[in-house]
Amino acid sequence: MTLKDQFDVHGYDSTLGYVGRAFNPAARDCVLVSILRQMGAVIIAKSNLPQSIMWCETENPLWGLTVHPRNPEFTPGGSTGGEGTLLALRGSIVGWGTDIGGSIRIPSHMLGLCGLKPSSTRLPYHGVAVSTEGQEHVPSVIGPMSRNVESLISVTKAVVDSEPWRLDPKCSPLSWRAEAFVDIQSRPLIVGLMLDDGVVKPHPPISRILNEVASKLRYAGHELVPWTPGSLHQECINIMDQYYTADGGEDIRRDVEAAGEPLIPHVEALVNKGKPISVYSYWQLNKQKVAAQKKFLDLWNSTVSPTTGKQIDVLLTPVMPHSAVPHRKCRWVGYTKVFNFVDYPAVVFSAGEVSKELDSTSTAEMSAYQPRNDLDKWNWDMFDLEKMDGMSIGIQLVARRLEEEKVLGAAKVIEALLKAAKTI
Repeated sequence: MTLKDQFDVHGYDSTLGYVGRAFNPAARDCVLVSILRQMGAVIIAKSNLPQSIMWCETENPLWGLTVHPRNPEFTPGGSTGGEGTLLALRGSIVGWGTDIGGSIRIPSHMLGLCGLKPSSTRLPYHGVAVSTEGQEHVPSVIGPMSRNVESLISVTKAVVDSEPWRLDPKCSPLSWRAEAFVDIQSRPLIVGLMLDDGVVKPHPPISRILNEVASKLRYAGHELVPWTPGSLHQECINIMDQYYTADGGEDIRRDVEAAGEPLIPHVEALVNKGKPISVYSYWQLNKQKVAAQKKFLDLWNSTVSPTTGKQIDVLLTPVMPHSAVPHRKCRWVGYTKVFNFVDYPAVVFSAGEVSKELDSTSTAEMSAYQPRNDLDKWNWDMFDLEKMDGMSIGIQLVARRLEEEKVLGAAKVIEALLKAAKTI
């Protein structure tokens, strides 16, 4: 197995992409590595990440730039982009990453991989280095990445069965729920479908593939129900962004100043984004967060089958509004980070790719489209069918908090459905 740089492995650095954290080897293994070794795993490498980890690409002054295997001018995503690239090149069977806004799911989408972002407390984080450590209200989580959903299921179940809560005080004492995992695979699914978050409209190939998946699900007897969040996703993200900079960027600045290294442009913009807030202001932010989470829960509860009245099992969404893009062009990660905010588990797996043949009609659509806002214009101005041809496109499946068994079981069903459709 391989690991993102953050995971402490005895005798090796966990740099977070900072020069100042180099040559400071870990004194012990993190909890996950201890568990993996006890099960017989062999750790063969650690992989690259962006300076501070707080970016959806992979670049730092210490290790440099990680490029997309298909086109070196394009990013593999981030922040687990080194791990994703290693897996895409078949350098490992299973890799482990972290996710605080999409860092497992974005590289999985851009590289044709599978990745799980669990709810916080489900898998052991103890001993994993992280920027802004102590910021507990939008927590970073660990999760596996691989080339098929079955591998995600196997390693997640193995770690949960090891009872990690006996080694990590933050882990929930929640055993693997086989009944839920089996049940979700034994009946038609009720799937919420979100094609567009209302902020940044996905590129035509993303929309095409989501609609194709929805059609295949309907044909197989599953039910699709529209997910209509209105402005709720944007509200959640606005609150979430305030947590990222609640310290005014001090944590990141201290690591950067330790060796006098330069800030990469995105990280510099992040640390200059906000001023530190008072404890009282932080408490008010927490109140806003819980209120927004309650709205999200109410929306989930009210998204029901019009025929049976049953609530949706899972939610199907885009991962990003685009496929892989040129370096330093990523901006909007709202499709992934909203599920960090509500702390819902999410699985990403490959569903297709950009196609000059199938997406050629999108040129007319592009010229007629009127962007909603500056972010939307940025996204649509990036669309280049010639350069993006063949780039992987993933889909994201989401379940309620701590329902990893359900989201993995549903992902297994849909992955099998898509593979079967390819053979017809």
